[in-house]
Amino acid sequence: MSAHDSIHFRILEDIARELSGDVNFPTCLDAALLVRNTLKDPFANLEKVVQVVGVEPLISSKLLRLANSVSYNPSGKISSDLAMAISRIGFDSVRTISLAVAMDQMLKSRNLANYENIAHNAWAHSIHVAAIARVLARRLGRINPDDAMMAGLVHDIGVFYLLYRATEYPEYRNNREAMLELLVGWHEGIGESLLHALGIPERITEAIREHGRLQNVETPCTVRDVLYFANLLAGGDKEWMGKELDPETRELRDADRARYLDLVEEAEEDIGELRLALSLRD
Repeated sequence: MSAHDSIHFRILEDIARELSGDVNFPTCLDAALLVRNTLKDPFANLEKVVQVVGVEPLISSKLLRLANSVSYNPSGKISSDLAMAISRIGFDSVRTISLAVAMDQMLKSRNLANYENIAHNAWAHSIHVAAIARVLARRLGRINPDDAMMAGLVHDIGVFYLLYRATEYPEYRNNREAMLELLVGWHEGIGESLLHALGIPERITEAIREHGRLQNVETPCTVRDVLYFANLLAGGDKEWMGKELDPETRELRDADRARYLDLVEEAEEDIGELRLALSLRD
């Protein structure tokens, strides 16, 4: 039993209620939900998506930046036309960017001041994983690069959501031990529930659920495989994971990481440019 179980129970009960039935999300997720609902419509066309996205200047500007990045626009011909940008990057990337904007807005909550380092590290890690995953998928040629990018960007969405929600409770605002215990124990489960509620395709959700488990993968051929390697290659100190690896597991993961280090170094420019396009800090 943890000394913080009682406060964890309260927030987890509230979130479970929030993520079931008629979902009541924070207002910063409204735009992402609107985009999700539009893209769920089997009759949604480019004109309708442009109409919905066009009323959200922040999402529009980020879509244009991504569409004009070298990864999507090798010719270098810059366009400020939103319809052309969406045609270039595809509907899946529209969903990804709308979620990225929502996640970024969650991190701007004034209550997060005491946990700014965790929030910043989680965001930087997510962007780095997303960029590596897209480049890795493109180079390997077996996996949809946009699926890989989305999986990378949202694989730790539970961290952002729990940080945002927990700081609305006075018990967590100045209690780092309780906050880390909450993140370590629950960010994966809450993240998966949130992805389902947001209508993220099952192939992405399943990849995220399995990506941290060590498996003997000879050749990456699924989103899960690419996400696993991208996460290793991004590295970083992930406080929200909380668990120390045993020496044998660490050795195996170091060996896996080494397999694609050369590829990542070769693609450093592409990865850096994609990270810049995905970063929402102008």
